[in-house]
Amino acid sequence: MEFDAIVIGGGIAGIEAALDLADQDFKVLMIESDYSIGGKMIALSKVFPTLDCSSCITTPKMSAVAHHDNITVFTYTDVSSLKEKDGGLEAVLVRKPRYVDEEACTGCMLCEYACPVDVPHEFEGGLGVRKAISVPFANAIPQIAVLNLDECILCGACEKACPTGAVDFLQEPVEITVNAGTAIIATGYSMVGVEPKKQYGGGRLPNVLSALQMERLLAPHGPYGKVLRPSDGKIPDNIAYIQCAGSRDKTWGVEYCSRVCCMYTIKQTMLLSGALPLADITSFYMDIRAFGKGYEQFYQNAKAMGIQFIKGKVAKITDDEEHNPILRVEMIEDKGQVVEQKFDLVILSLGMLPAWDPSGVIPVKIDHEGFVESVDPKAEPGVTSMEGVYVCGAASGPKDIVDTIVEAGAAAMKASKHLHKMGYPRVPAASAV
Repeated sequence: MEFDAIVIGGGIAGIEAALDLADQDFKVLMIESDYSIGGKMIALSKVFPTLDCSSCITTPKMSAVAHHDNITVFTYTDVSSLKEKDGGLEAVLVRKPRYVDEEACTGCMLCEYACPVDVPHEFEGGLGVRKAISVPFANAIPQIAVLNLDECILCGACEKACPTGAVDFLQEPVEITVNAGTAIIATGYSMVGVEPKKQYGGGRLPNVLSALQMERLLAPHGPYGKVLRPSDGKIPDNIAYIQCAGSRDKTWGVEYCSRVCCMYTIKQTMLLSGALPLADITSFYMDIRAFGKGYEQFYQNAKAMGIQFIKGKVAKITDDEEHNPILRVEMIEDKGQVVEQKFDLVILSLGMLPAWDPSGVIPVKIDHEGFVESVDPKAEPGVTSMEGVYVCGAASGPKDIVDTIVEAGAAAMKASKHLHKMGYPRVPAASAV
């Protein structure tokens, strides 16, 4: 297969970079390891500081990618190698089996309705349920079902229900070799896991949630339709946030600031205050880092709404027999006094980790924190150590959506200049294959 550019990652960074290149008549291949494009942004409720609907922003861009004549999308696909060859790049891809024929599937979801197996829904942070075969989520692109054989009981109900015969239990991985002139790494971030932090319950306390789980509870199309405690379905009256949970903490293995945690915490507390006007909301923080345009005013607005911000370090979280989280807190501004407070619900403002390690796959330098290293982070943040390979978004370090989109455009510009220098576009306009 021949393309002008490869974009690795289908989140907002990859989407922006791909659209920028495709609008210049370059043929672009987008590679996404998950079942759908959209990344983390499509799962958010709203964005800060404007509180615009995240799905309303992301879904049209996802659709633009899917319908662009110059963009081909491979979902559920891994990059096994990318190297220089004949003045360009050669990538070896592995398309993993969905056990559903992508050409035959119409997204009708009749297979999903027929499936008798309920399992936790990853997109909903494990708070909702899905079937062993299902379309990944409501506005997923592509709208193609995925069958998880590890969860399937092989009853054959989905195969019988499918009107186009798309279910294929015998699918195998397919290896594809692709040649291109440039590549952009836009693989985004993952969240710090709570399991290593035994002091915070190690992920075993049902009413201690991650910030991404709270995003789904706040979303109008979330798992419950409203904010409820997972343990008993109770509407919480007293909610706490723990900031820097997983950032600036050697015990988690993450010594750096993840940059966005303060602001998404403030955003969520404001949304919670609107959804639950009678609830008491407290945020325990080390420092408030409101560095962007309008961010300080956003923080002041939250304080004016009655949200409490307390400078304190949470050392431990336990719970009682009713699964009410109990926080042991060192009150920094109160001479280090240690207190215990009980809450209905606790949210951990977890930090960012790189979502993908290209080591052994792409010969680019990785920094000591595991992110793709920029050779000149101040002047040219998108340039990597490998010629023709660029990086943008959280793949090169923690950043917010605004900076991610700006970097995606910069990486696309550098890739475009490189392609023109190399004599691209070379792919015929009629087809990318």
